[in-house]
Amino acid sequence: MPATSVARPPVEVVIPDCCNIGVVFRALVAVNAAFLAGILLQTGGWQAGLAKFIETSPLIELVSLLSLMALCGVRKLIRSMPLWVQRALCALVPAAIAGLLIRLLSASVLFLDSLDGLHPVEAGLAAALIGIALQHYFELRTRAFSPVLVEARLQALQARIRPHFLFNSLNAVLSLIRTEPRLAETTLEDLADLFRVVMRDARDMTTLEQEIRLCRQYLSIEKVRLGERLQVKWNPIDISKEVLQRAQIPALLLQPLLENAVHYGVEPASEAAQIRIDIRRQIDRIEIAIANPYHGDGAVSRGNQMALTNIRQRLALLYDVEAQLNTSVADGMFEVRLRFPYVKTRKDEDGAAPVDRR
Repeated sequence: MPATSVARPPVEVVIPDCCNIGVVFRALVAVNAAFLAGILLQTGGWQAGLAKFIETSPLIELVSLLSLMALCGVRKLIRSMPLWVQRALCALVPAAIAGLLIRLLSASVLFLDSLDGLHPVEAGLAAALIGIALQHYFELRTRAFSPVLVEARLQALQARIRPHFLFNSLNAVLSLIRTEPRLAETTLEDLADLFRVVMRDARDMTTLEQEIRLCRQYLSIEKVRLGERLQVKWNPIDISKEVLQRAQIPALLLQPLLENAVHYGVEPASEAAQIRIDIRRQIDRIEIAIANPYHGDGAVSRGNQMALTNIRQRLALLYDVEAQLNTSVADGMFEVRLRFPYVKTRKDEDGAAPVDRR
């Protein structure tokens, strides 16, 4: 018998995502604030300190940006690396870049005044301290967000296992067993797949194609229950199959939004109601819009707002300022619009997707 391969655990990543605009902005602000404070403490007054900071700021920005670019590249190359090595790299990479630049630029007349009295070892030590401090901050920031992920998982689990959803789904299957046994079997398979995904870790990433497949399975279950009242229109715009297969998306991101659309847009309707899903790629971003009939402010309950808030928090954790979730009401339709970066799937050598701990 062939040997069964054992799936290895995901690679944990604690190097900050230095390709992310939000991370870059926070890092640059922190570095400049730290150096400004240090220069002001060394000089006699704020005017002299500010002048010295302006002189050295080109070098500070150059070291900061090169360090961020280098760590961005290192993070993408991670396949299997101990956490202590990743943390050490966050100190060693800026230290090496700072020391090397000081040595190279010290011979230049343009930087003679700003580098006066600055030794490469001292610059490297300062860069290393700031690098490890920023790494620690971003790692703690992620751990501070971890309750959000736990809440997201529990909320999704409770939503799927809530009694009336399970009761109605099973009743719908029972009604089909004698008349349409094949449809009843397919519905049970869809229900099993839905529960299987719900039980996964809320930090898991999936592909856009897999998330859409899960959403179709969920809607097919609701279609059995709601019949012709539930109408669904999928509208992929300018998006290829390759993008669907490679675009990363947080697991169970779209399905709760479709559940809200069914619960607040279709169930209150007395006639057929359509849910419209538009998916498009705009250069380096994926945009998804989900629209359903709007039945007034009373239909948008606290539970709906909590679900939207939770998804916003997950997006903020995973993409920082590069992702948005907006809602609007127009022409009798309630629309949720998602925008997030187009990040291609990447697996390590053993096939395990890395876990982001930035």
